[in-house]
Amino acid sequence: MSGHSKWSQIKRQKGVADAKRGQVFTKLAKIVTVAAKRGGGDPAMNPSLRVAIEQARAENMPKDNIDRAIKRGTGELGGAVIEELRYEVYGPAGVAIVIDAVTDNPNRTTAEVKATLNKHGGKLATAGAVAFQFRQQGIILLPIAGQKLSPDDLELMLIEAGAASYETQGDLVSVITEPKDISHVKDELVRQGVVVTEVKLSFEPIQTVGVTDLGDAKQILRLVEALEDVEDVTSVTANFDISDELLASST
Repeated sequence: MSGHSKWSQIKRQKGVADAKRGQVFTKLAKIVTVAAKRGGGDPAMNPSLRVAIEQARAENMPKDNIDRAIKRGTGELGGAVIEELRYEVYGPAGVAIVIDAVTDNPNRTTAEVKATLNKHGGKLATAGAVAFQFRQQGIILLPIAGQKLSPDDLELMLIEAGAASYETQGDLVSVITEPKDISHVKDELVRQGVVVTEVKLSFEPIQTVGVTDLGDAKQILRLVEALEDVEDVTSVTANFDISDELLASST
């Protein structure tokens, strides 16, 4: 599995602390706002907004919060100008990291990201130095338990729905789609009675960097977690590949 996929699995195992719930809502509201700003406030006509709304609902974000975020994006509500930022980073052991952020204060966000990198062994790269190692994909997560279909029937349905590929990650199936196809694939799966737990657009590594040293593994995981804790950061994707055995020793 890619670093992004493994890190997502670690986070699910840890769970989301109640103390961070407000921070999660803040991040999701910014993602919704930017999606509405880019493509308009109608999710039926704006697939990115539709995915952002589904992410917010999956975290039980109140409808009023979602509606306000959409209106800020479309200009119906006033407020600070929201900007999108992307940072490309070299991490420990030659790992490449892409950080996306949404902020009303780019100077503050950049300072916080740099401070986090300095503390945990990361180094800011020039634009284009890292991003070419990743591509955007749609990710749909399905729980293995509770599905009404056999594995063979589910595989056939994924193919017919237009999924590009899929892989099993612990107790979940991760379905990969082209970004433009994610809403169609998800709707088709739900229509057929498949249980879906998460839908998102994500950067995924084209190739991975093997990490075999326990110290490097721990440092990378600490860095990724610290970056995700930065208030304005909305996603962190890395191309590390850590074995399950080493991963168990690192967390």
